[in-house]
Amino acid sequence: MAAEPQPKALTRKPLLLNKVEGSQEVVNMAAIVPKEDGVISVSEDRTVRVWLKRDSGQYWPSIYHAMPSPCSCMSFNPETRRLSIGLDNGTISEFILSEDYNKMTLVKSYQAHQSRVIMILFVLEMEWVLSTGQDKHFMWHCSESGQRLGGYRTSAGACGLQFDVETRHVFVGDHSGQVTILKLEQESCSLVTTFKGHTGGVTALCWDPIQRVLFSGSSDHSIIMWDIGGRKGTAIELQGHNDKVQSLSYAHHTRQLISCGADGGIVVWNMDVERQETPEWLDSDSCQKCDQPFFWNFKQMWDSKKIGLRQHHCRKCGKAVCGKCSSKRSSIPLMGFEFEVRVCDSCHESITDEERAPTATFHDSKHNIVHVHFDATRGWLLTSGTDKVIKLWDMTPVVS
Repeated sequence: MAAEPQPKALTRKPLLLNKVEGSQEVVNMAAIVPKEDGVISVSEDRTVRVWLKRDSGQYWPSIYHAMPSPCSCMSFNPETRRLSIGLDNGTISEFILSEDYNKMTLVKSYQAHQSRVIMILFVLEMEWVLSTGQDKHFMWHCSESGQRLGGYRTSAGACGLQFDVETRHVFVGDHSGQVTILKLEQESCSLVTTFKGHTGGVTALCWDPIQRVLFSGSSDHSIIMWDIGGRKGTAIELQGHNDKVQSLSYAHHTRQLISCGADGGIVVWNMDVERQETPEWLDSDSCQKCDQPFFWNFKQMWDSKKIGLRQHHCRKCGKAVCGKCSSKRSSIPLMGFEFEVRVCDSCHESITDEERAPTATFHDSKHNIVHVHFDATRGWLLTSGTDKVIKLWDMTPVVS
């Protein structure tokens, strides 16, 4: 049973501003056009569309461009108006949009992958285009020449992709649940490290270059915050979705993480609090509270003439406990558990009402979200879903 969410003082319930409808298939990715009342979208129906808001208040396509293959992802750079589009056939096509967003001109296309392009990042500072594909490859190309600069084979199909300009580190998350960190040079890369904390595949990554923290979302419904810059190896778990996490975005000015999932949930996490790591689960052949044997501990069962019990773990202290000694449930928001989880009876008594105060707010988007984009300058959130609809939300904080 979920903990009852209480709105924070500087958070408002997302206000639906507009719906953008008209795509014939799933909108795989969309982005708000900065300083314009516009949206760029790419869809499984093979179309690239630029939607501009008309006097009627509705969004209508000023550009409708059909691609040779379903559009799987995109990356838009407002400074250069360069639009990079990944296709299902492994091609990346690059366009320049006109100043009035009524025309798009093809610059180049190149075969980046052998199968569907999953993610694209355009790095203006390096003039690089980074991409991942279902072919289990991370690739990077020169955005000027289209020439391939290098590649790296991942352990599984890669979904998440983030890049740190300062250190030239790239983060790649894949379906095995692993995150790989590579150091990129102009035409070579080196493996820095890999780490794994999810029980399901990594579905989304988000990088905060200021705090030097990486967020990873997974099909196991969880988010992990990896402290890369602190060099302490801290990994904080966040549990707030009932289905796989689909997309992540970070608002630097308010230090809020926005996560969206296949459950239709939009969760806004307050990351400006001191969070705690979840403890390692301890191993034991008997309950570490009452010493009752667990069902595989035949010797103690025989000696004590007691029936073995099922093993559980307290989410707060990590001890191995039986059901009787862990009959209580509690939320532990500072450990990332916004929903009620199993805790041992003694930990339950020690948790204060203040410690149970939520650090996240929960909102229902009423559609299965596949991607999210946040415009920090206006406080607008864009969600695109499997229902072929794009929704624009006002997330501007207000004092309650």
